[in-house]
Amino acid sequence: MRRRLPSMKIRRVRVGRHVLGLAFALLSPVALADVEADAVKAAFAQQARYLAQQALGYEHGEGVPRDQAHAARLYCESARLGDAEGMYALGWMYANGRGVERNDAYAGTLFAMAARLGNAHAERMLRFTGEYTGAVPDCMHTPPETVLDHWPADSVLAAMAPARREVAQLLVRLAPQYGIQPQFALAIGITESNLNPGAVSPKSAMGVMQLIPETAERFNVRNPYDPEQNIRGGLAYLRWLLAYFRGDVALAAAGYNAGEGAVDRYRGVPPYRETQGYVERVLAFVRSRHHPYDERVVSPSTAISGLRAISDAGGKS
Repeated sequence: MRRRLPSMKIRRVRVGRHVLGLAFALLSPVALADVEADAVKAAFAQQARYLAQQALGYEHGEGVPRDQAHAARLYCESARLGDAEGMYALGWMYANGRGVERNDAYAGTLFAMAARLGNAHAERMLRFTGEYTGAVPDCMHTPPETVLDHWPADSVLAAMAPARREVAQLLVRLAPQYGIQPQFALAIGITESNLNPGAVSPKSAMGVMQLIPETAERFNVRNPYDPEQNIRGGLAYLRWLLAYFRGDVALAAAGYNAGEGAVDRYRGVPPYRETQGYVERVLAFVRSRHHPYDERVVSPSTAISGLRAISDAGGKS
């Protein structure tokens, strides 16, 4: 059953500016030029909205198996990226103990944050949970390791020639359409070609995302040297890999470099020097081992799933 809110008097909520620090200050690309900052902010907002929409499906079992714990994780990532609906929905789950252990302090803070961003439903809910306390779940404390402390504002984007910067902005803008976090998409694009639309490898990999002919055909890329077509093909493949490897960033990156078959064959990152170095560079850029994914895209890798099942069983014995 979807959330239904009782009719009640709306109160004004006063929340200090530092509340938004959890959602925005850590994400604000102050080192970028204004146009780049706007592009990055828009990309994060689009990604946050996408995650909240995915979470809603898992919360209510609409088109996917009902999984409220997974919904809570997706809502938390959405809230962390600044989405008011994600904040409200996660607060509602904590207020009602749905998919998470009930915690009114968390709920009150999340409702206050959402209310500060204009969510009227959240403002009403503060009557039941109390107002802002500053307490938030652990998942809201991850931005320094995963987002903008390692965003390549000065070291990469600011140093790019205008043509490369345009490609970076295109990649950042398109990534959320495929459910890909912008920093992960940039990590792949920079590692593959340094965002060069005309790049060609000795193995005939082409363009920004270095698509080999088989991958370009697989994801309907007719002109691999057209930056947008190439990026869309690469993002579609990343989305597939993330679903196949259930959000494991290292395995998805290894699959992008060496092919998912090699990852299955070795039941992990293949022992190729090139692939291992590739994965290390991507992880250093992204600083997160897990990425949200859409399980409807493809069934999971049986080789990796089997390995994890054995590991889990061993840990419980």
